[in-house]
Amino acid sequence: MTIAIIGAAGFIGSKLRKSLEQDNIVASYFDIEVGTSDSRCQHMDVEDTQTLEKLNGTDILLNLAAVHADNIKPKSKYYDVNVTGAENVCDIARKFNIKKIIFTSSVAIYGFSPPNTGENGKPNFFNEYGRTKYLAEQVYVNWQKEDPKARTLCIIRPTVVFGEDNEGNVNRLIQQILNKKFIMFGSGHNVKSMAYVGNIVEFLKFSLKIEGGSHVYNYVDKPDLTMNELISLIRTIGLGEKKAILRLPLWFGLLATRLIDVISGLSRVQFNISYIRMRKFSQTTQFNSSIKSIGFVQPHSLEAGLKRTIHHILSTNRNNDA
Repeated sequence: MTIAIIGAAGFIGSKLRKSLEQDNIVASYFDIEVGTSDSRCQHMDVEDTQTLEKLNGTDILLNLAAVHADNIKPKSKYYDVNVTGAENVCDIARKFNIKKIIFTSSVAIYGFSPPNTGENGKPNFFNEYGRTKYLAEQVYVNWQKEDPKARTLCIIRPTVVFGEDNEGNVNRLIQQILNKKFIMFGSGHNVKSMAYVGNIVEFLKFSLKIEGGSHVYNYVDKPDLTMNELISLIRTIGLGEKKAILRLPLWFGLLATRLIDVISGLSRVQFNISYIRMRKFSQTTQFNSSIKSIGFVQPHSLEAGLKRTIHHILSTNRNNDA
């Protein structure tokens, strides 16, 4: 069984790679961004079909490659990487008779969906990332349907991911709270589903053993938390305090971020805050998952994952200040 991982230098990919190596599981690693200091991770670009020739001899292909930031420009890059990249990957799978593909999609395909949306939820994407991830899924589904008895497809849709060394929304929230620069907008009663990277890595390894057919799984670490509960937990773990924080109306935050978006468009300067991020922050994004029904048990509780992440951020801050 020969395993190849595209996107192995990214956040989830680098954690998966480390875990596989610790378990003495042999795999080939590829990424578009590869440092010269580590020859074990080879250059590969899903938009460049010539680089995909390196996948010859692969049995299981795990594709983590994507563009997923909110402000990618030009917007056509989402389609080029997520959809055209999927088409190229499927073409190379046909050429080299690769029988199994594991593709990391996203709950972004559901958009602002009803609470507790499961894998059968209707696509309701609101941005190019969600739209192109959904289109990419269809490319892989069609590939599997061409030879359903011989080919296996696993589509995994993680919710918002956090963990050590991440630069995503949850980690930015933690950093702002620890630096006492966080301002709360809205009531904070909205519920958030989250996923700790250590658990996602274990589920990706678990999916290597799934055989036959086409499978779709949301990845969510339960229990879900309200924003108020999440903020209180971060403050308790990281600062040891529970006193009240500055809270402003949501309408003010939405209006302010609209103005920030206008300034960003005129100045071509990218800011860490935007209207779409404020909307996502204030909305309930709560999902269900069927992963327990196939026997997967998350090795880390959500609170344990938050503790590990917060302690890592605190340690990194201390080292940077030294």
